[in-house]
Amino acid sequence: MQDFVNENGLTFTNINDSAGEIFARFDVPYQPAWVFIAKDGIVTTRIGVLSDLELEQELNRLATS
Repeated sequence: MQDFVNENGLTFTNINDSAGEIFARFDVPYQPAWVFIAKDGIVTTRIGVLSDLELEQELNRLATS
């Protein structure tokens, strides 16, 4: 996994969940995946690539909830 991160110059945080505990907790079947946790504890899991606009929209939703 780290080789992939290095080879592709990824600068965002990547989680090595080799045991699958985090993926199971947030119902993530594969990567890429995003898990957003609101202040009230509501979890939203998005599977797949997010565009910059989609990511910005999700973060704005969290900031205003």
